Amino acid sequence: MEVKVYEGNSLDSLVEQAKRELGEEIDILYYEVEKERSFLPFFRKKKYKLFVVPKEKRENNEIEKLEEELNEVKDLLTNIKSSLEENKLANSSFPIPEHIDSTSSCEENLTSEFTGDALELIKILIQKGVKKNIAEELVKEACGLDIETEKLDLSTPTLKGALIKGIEKHIEFTGEFSIKPGEKSIIAFVGPTGVGKTTNLFKIASRFVIERDLKVGVITTDTFKVGAVQQARTYASILNIPFFVVTDSKKLKETVSKMENLDVIFIDTVGRSHYDYWRLGEIKAILSGINLNVTLLISCNYKTSEAVEIVNRYRTFFPIDSIFFTKIDETSFPGILINIPVLTGLPVSYISTGQRVPEDVKLLTTETIADYILGK
Repeated sequence: MEVKVYEGNSLDSLVEQAKRELGEEIDILYYEVEKERSFLPFFRKKKYKLFVVPKEKRENNEIEKLEEELNEVKDLLTNIKSSLEENKLANSSFPIPEHIDSTSSCEENLTSEFTGDALELIKILIQKGVKKNIAEELVKEACGLDIETEKLDLSTPTLKGALIKGIEKHIEFTGEFSIKPGEKSIIAFVGPTGVGKTTNLFKIASRFVIERDLKVGVITTDTFKVGAVQQARTYASILNIPFFVVTDSKKLKETVSKMENLDVIFIDTVGRSHYDYWRLGEIKAILSGINLNVTLLISCNYKTSEAVEIVNRYRTFFPIDSIFFTKIDETSFPGILINIPVLTGLPVSYISTGQRVPEDVKLLTTETIADYILGK
């Protein structure tokens, strides 16, 4: 591209000069303005420098450039295609999204040791987001040897019965949060931002107050999220239970000591990213020095790999006692209910089924998980 430069004291004159020399179709790239030196500063003249290019030449150059780029792309695609054919990469282990991987070519990916209903159940589990190796291990617990095919098939009359048998062998359940008579229990809810800690804390608190007639109190350390304290205070007011806000370890211990007449104290913590070690350390410091049960909340719409990462990072700061699953109503792949407890070895407690307080929460059992996986 040939750029022409014109200098003078009138911008309009420079444009006219460019058109006379280059033709009416020109593109003005840009212009510069500077003032000429003078002994009288108020009478310094402006000097313009105009940069133009003939439009036709510019377009031709751009077309040539685009053609060069297209040729480069064609060459790149040709090389990629040749490489795929030579190395047969089409069947290699490219990173494929979990649920796509689990639903494609299911029969080809399964081992040849299963048949019949066992094979059918494994397919269902994988389609629901359960990891392939975990699905096979669970199903194997309910299998016997089919003499005719010499492969494993279910020894139970139903798919649900087989799945429950496998879950019982590989997943631990806490049952209701343990509250010992005459002894104050302290339960802290921790987890990433947006998993629903506050809402689900008050669901459980409501159950304890309404169904079990327990004396309950709530403490929040979440002064970070806008509206968090107001939301928690409103729930506490509806339940007519004591509610406190603390921001440091000393204040937390003092507040807990003042709540001696209660059966259970729930502590709501601020949501933090599992990558934010500094903030997680702050939460740990606030909770330090108190004997408590720590429940980690995990959203069911997380990918399994992400959820495992969250668990592993949180458990470096807190002794996690159980997993509380949330937002089961926001996913079509409930396999995480099986994957996480199997992969982490942590027991599971409750599951949140919606936004309503206190209705939308269930105690997790083998049958509950089986129903979610099989779509009952």
